[in-house]
Amino acid sequence: MSRNLYIVPHDLTEVGNTALDYALFLGTHVRTDIMLLHLVDNKAKIAATEAKLWDIVKSKTVPTNVEMFVLVTVGDIFTDINKIANREHAQLILMGTHGAKGFQKLTGSFAMKVITSCDVPFIIVQKETKHVDIKNIVVPIDLTKESLQIVSPAGDLARIFDATVHVIGEKHADEGLSQQTKNRVLLIRNKYDEKGAKCEVNLLPSSGSYSKKVMAYVKEKNIELIALAYHSESLLPQFDNFAQSLITNDLKLPCMIIAAKQSGNLYF
Repeated sequence: MSRNLYIVPHDLTEVGNTALDYALFLGTHVRTDIMLLHLVDNKAKIAATEAKLWDIVKSKTVPTNVEMFVLVTVGDIFTDINKIANREHAQLILMGTHGAKGFQKLTGSFAMKVITSCDVPFIIVQKETKHVDIKNIVVPIDLTKESLQIVSPAGDLARIFDATVHVIGEKHADEGLSQQTKNRVLLIRNKYDEKGAKCEVNLLPSSGSYSKKVMAYVKEKNIELIALAYHSESLLPQFDNFAQSLITNDLKLPCMIIAAKQSGNLYF
């Protein structure tokens, strides 16, 4: 049976442990390897950092179907995480948002810079993020094909937990935009049927802040994880702020996010 690989960039802070704990939690549900990754600025720091990371591993309860690895290497977080993830064929990167040492205060824009440098989906956690079984995932989309690139990874996660994916968008008074939305919904429903994932679709009123409407929906439906595709050409105004508000949401929920590629046929 093939194994997954999850990478956890760990900066030797508490939020790094939160990201590792969440990866281990996922490892109780899926057969996976977990690589604890730290990038240093010179080789002299490698041995001592490796020892610290192995001490962290030894302090954790590792599920029997999880293999742990440590990699400390010279590199830069904005270029080398992606190279390592691609080289190792990683399925997922789990990262905290408030690490201060090697991760240059990964709050908001810094986290987005790391995410957009990578091809692999992320799950972003905050220090207070809890690991609870995922029964409901929300996927906010817009009218761009790029926004649909999260549909497949969110569906894969949903199947692991037998969760329901809630795909949400906004209603449109314009007939053309309304038809585009209906086409998107049909496409997504067909995709989730193929994957064997449960799906609900809800269109929210067109007025008001989309991020506030998303979070209101999250509270109403008891969502455990938010998933979205980040793309700078989004039709949503101020999408950078929208994405950052979701990865640092006040409910401290984990957020799956992928840097969307320019359209074509990449959206699934």
